[in-house]
Amino acid sequence: MMRPMTEHRPWFDAYPPDMPHSLAPFPKESVFELLRSAAAGFPDKPALAFFGAHMTYAELLREVERFSAVLAGLGVRQGDRVGMILPNCPEYVITFFACQRIGAVAVGNNPLYTERELEHQISDSGAKVMIVLDQIYHRFGKIRDAAGVQEVIAVKLNRYMKAPIRWLAPLKFKADARKAGTPLPFIPADHSVRWWADLMRSAGPAPPEATIADPAREVAALVYTGGTTGLSKGAMLSHLNLVANARQAAAWLDVVRQGEDGIVAALPFFHSFGTLVMDFSMTKAAKLILLPRFEIDMALKAMSKEKPSLFPGVPRMYIALNQDPRTPKHDLASLKACISGAAPLPMAVAKRFEEITGGAKVVEGYGLSECSPVTHANPLVGERKEGSIGMPLPDTDVKLVDLDEPDREVAQGERGEMCIKGPQVMLGYWNRPDESGLVIRDGWLHTGDVAIMDEQGYFRIVDRIKDMILVSGFNVYPTEVEAVLFHHPKILKCAVVAVPDDTTGERVKAFIVLKPGETATAEEIVAWCRDPDQGLTGYRVPKEIEFSDELPETLIGKVLRRVLQDEERKKREATGAP
Repeated sequence: MMRPMTEHRPWFDAYPPDMPHSLAPFPKESVFELLRSAAAGFPDKPALAFFGAHMTYAELLREVERFSAVLAGLGVRQGDRVGMILPNCPEYVITFFACQRIGAVAVGNNPLYTERELEHQISDSGAKVMIVLDQIYHRFGKIRDAAGVQEVIAVKLNRYMKAPIRWLAPLKFKADARKAGTPLPFIPADHSVRWWADLMRSAGPAPPEATIADPAREVAALVYTGGTTGLSKGAMLSHLNLVANARQAAAWLDVVRQGEDGIVAALPFFHSFGTLVMDFSMTKAAKLILLPRFEIDMALKAMSKEKPSLFPGVPRMYIALNQDPRTPKHDLASLKACISGAAPLPMAVAKRFEEITGGAKVVEGYGLSECSPVTHANPLVGERKEGSIGMPLPDTDVKLVDLDEPDREVAQGERGEMCIKGPQVMLGYWNRPDESGLVIRDGWLHTGDVAIMDEQGYFRIVDRIKDMILVSGFNVYPTEVEAVLFHHPKILKCAVVAVPDDTTGERVKAFIVLKPGETATAEEIVAWCRDPDQGLTGYRVPKEIEFSDELPETLIGKVLRRVLQDEERKKREATGAP
């Protein structure tokens, strides 16, 4: 374990006094200082690349100062929440750092959320000002009043694009909208909005920077998590949380040269992994290559043109690139490293991507929104273990505790719930002190993930505690079964869940997506799983197989087992099955 941390009482008295904590070695910086330092040291280096256009660090700083004047003019003060419903675009980066400059709290929202999910999240955060992409306004517009939003700033995605793309893009946006059945115009005439371009043209002088007296206690961002298993909760991430995690990642991923390299921003910024990519880029004064969505042709063109050295992603991105015949036709040799998260990374996928790119090493890491998010990663130099999330990042303490006796640590090689202590651990959940106290106990964040540590200090996630299947009293971990299924040559994707069983209590069911052009039967898959070479004991072998064209996933590619279980429950209720 790393050295212990100094604990302190948080700024919100309703929260338990034993959380959060901070580490003295990390400088007490505000998030805005990351941008200010990059602009001071590398003013003429590109900060953002977006559809052929580049914005230098000096220009980005000026845009941030201008938009901080806009927010201040709308009455936003230190501690107020500012919401965004935007894809990855320059306006997102500018808004995020303008919030940090004036001490406001940035709140990202998933543009694909339903109206119910958006209303809950915006109402819960208390955001009174929202920055919204005009193309997705139609869903937000239905709930803006119910959510309590007072001011709406509308964004057109082409503002910071390079000509002639800037002129042609609106035609494509409208054509895509008609094809998708999206109402036109994007914003009805009777809805009152302010336009980004107008506000930026008329912005007054930038207000003074807010004083962040204690970066360890003051909230910089709310990152919402858990919406797929109920109402989402806002993880309160402090300035120290975000800065520390960016610097931890910078120490681990030292292949990115200061002021020289580019980083692919394909992960959505509203997600904690995407937020880290944005902040990490500032610590390196790197060029952030913005992708509004991960689309193969768009990603390949951007990477071959902008020559990034780092590509943070999720397995489904690497799988898609591996399988697309266009990928080998593009020059991706600039890539030095990729870090994958959110879902298990099959080693075959990593090795194939390395072959295609000519050597970009792909390593798997681990994190969660409550930890800003990264806590573990496999080393870029040294042994990379298949199925392992690697080792803890610098200044991150980890322990595994007994599932039934959480006060007792388990021995090396035994399963236990993984608990984290470090400068990246959140302050707590927004407006939920009781739930925060259940998750953070005695300074340790209880992740809900079951893990094993080997003799070399590498960790392997076995499963989520809530997803564990109990078959005749025996624990079955879905991830272990999925790992076996992933090795089947015909299987592209899979997910394993519990279904009721009159005899054993629960049994294992697998949902499977086959590779294009492949066919298989349930009997064939079960027989393959029963083969002794696969290492699955009888009670862990799936008793049911269901083939599907797709699996429910989050925007970053994490399969939603809970959705599958809910759909399965509804089907059984409708048919009267047990």
